[in-house]
Amino acid sequence: MENWDEIRTAFQVARLGTVSGAAEVLGVHHATVIRHIDALEKRLGSKLFQRHARGYTPTESGRDLLAVAQTTEEQFAHLASRIKGQGETVAGELVVTSIAGMADLLTPVMVSFQEKWPDVRVRFLTDMRVFRLDYGEAHIAIRAGAGPEEPDNVVQPLVRMKSALYAAKSYVERFGKPSSEDDFAGHRFVCTDIDTTRAPFHHWLRKTVQPDQIVYSASEPAALEEAVRQGAGIGFMLSFRAGESSNIVEVLPPRAEWEAPLRIVTHVDLHRTRKVQAFLSHLKEAAKEWKFCD
Repeated sequence: MENWDEIRTAFQVARLGTVSGAAEVLGVHHATVIRHIDALEKRLGSKLFQRHARGYTPTESGRDLLAVAQTTEEQFAHLASRIKGQGETVAGELVVTSIAGMADLLTPVMVSFQEKWPDVRVRFLTDMRVFRLDYGEAHIAIRAGAGPEEPDNVVQPLVRMKSALYAAKSYVERFGKPSSEDDFAGHRFVCTDIDTTRAPFHHWLRKTVQPDQIVYSASEPAALEEAVRQGAGIGFMLSFRAGESSNIVEVLPPRAEWEAPLRIVTHVDLHRTRKVQAFLSHLKEAAKEWKFCD
């Protein structure tokens, strides 16, 4: 095959299941993705994907081709990682990814890092999907929970974020404030809309209250916190954020079982490079000043 771009495009469509997702990862227009797929299928004389309303699913021929493409992609990614890691200067692009809702904590850290190392260009990425460090999608990932990682990833603890149950004063004026979970009957709650969340407090809330008591759900942490501020119901907030608002009332104080551990994840090929180590040291020092964490 003389056109690796088409195969790479097909691999990303198969991995993500949508044209838009592949276009974002590859940094191209969605029309380019469709053109690559059509050209590759024409060249091979076989359909590689079944098109449907939810996206693209590989056919048997597509799975055969993509098995080879994945191996090649991984080899290129490892080669790129080794080449990137050969530089011993703190300069160039630094890609940091994190769970949503951490921008107010991490942005000052990254900006102060650039003040110290002005030749660094930062890209800060957040998304519902997990960025693949082994594909070179990011240098450093800030992730929650203690879930499994790829064997070539290096995992280090960062902090444990304290959370508690809160309500707006307007909610308390309308519905009162429960003194414990035994008083939750008749109350309204705010909770994540994602069943696969790793946040321990959301798991606790869904097990503790009735489904019809969750009157507001969302996938974005900022939306959940704003719903609590607006009086939609009782919900979890990071303790330091709740403390910044005079309109918020603590319903139940922080508990150890609700703490969310944050961890730093890097790929072994880049972990020891000077740029990554410089940022890791800077981040850990900055986190020591986060008084709201353990």
